[in-house]
Amino acid sequence: MYYYIKNTLESADGIDLRRNKGQFIAVLTSDEWLESRDNFDMGIEMDLDLSSIDSTKAEVNYDSLTGTFSVPNRENPSAPNITFAFALDEKGIVFIDDSGFALDIIESIIRSKKWTKPSLERFIYDFLEQIISGDQIILEKYDKELDELESSILKGSEDNPSHRVSRIRSDLRDLRIHYEQLIDLGQELEENENNFFKKDNVRYFHLFTQRIERLHDITASLREYTMQIRELYQSQLEVKQNRIMTLLTVITSIFMPLTLIAGWYGMNFKYMPELEFKISYPVVIVVSIVIVIISLIFFKKKKWL
Repeated sequence: MYYYIKNTLESADGIDLRRNKGQFIAVLTSDEWLESRDNFDMGIEMDLDLSSIDSTKAEVNYDSLTGTFSVPNRENPSAPNITFAFALDEKGIVFIDDSGFALDIIESIIRSKKWTKPSLERFIYDFLEQIISGDQIILEKYDKELDELESSILKGSEDNPSHRVSRIRSDLRDLRIHYEQLIDLGQELEENENNFFKKDNVRYFHLFTQRIERLHDITASLREYTMQIRELYQSQLEVKQNRIMTLLTVITSIFMPLTLIAGWYGMNFKYMPELEFKISYPVVIVVSIVIVIISLIFFKKKKWL
């Protein structure tokens, strides 16, 4: 697919660099790129294996700027990243994409954007913005889920949140790495080493970098929050264990004198006058009950119960 950058993106059958119809956008598969890369006159030999792309980055060449995207799947974070590449110069930008992701973004831009001052820089800015357009909502959902986990832990209704916290922490790690790479990409574009971009329009990349930095800070805060929730759960678990140990200690302390009485009168000595008393059995019962009551009152005053 080919487009020219006008007040919106205008579809074209192809790109004619000789007639200079304006800055262009091309979305090609890797096979199409190999067949037609010489037509774009970017002076690069970029043979790509899109499946081997593992990061988002940009590289400055003599007369072009090339790079790759590795975008986490927002709908299914456990799925492999969406990968594609790009090459650009002052005339336009070419996306090499077998997934259809870049084309979906461009169609979204066509539906939602109309520029008063169209330019390649503004298109790149909107393209990058589309990649992160729903991230604020995603991070808010993670924040809400972590709040719910914290409330459940404090109420004692959460059995073991470790799995959920680990999943969220893993997703946030992937987003944090992605944001760090996008910051580097934005700074590389803002540097404008080859002077492909107009100086007045470089501000778009600065604005994008600032927004990514804010998202990165939010992600870092949420990752710290996951650690706090883990520590909270561990502390609550220790409190429960301490309560159980306290209860067991109290029960043991109560029955120690009763065990002494049972052991004492369980001895088979011949001369034990209490064995001849008719009221010995009820007396032992009453004494045992009194010991239990006194022990319970004592532990209650000490707030051990």
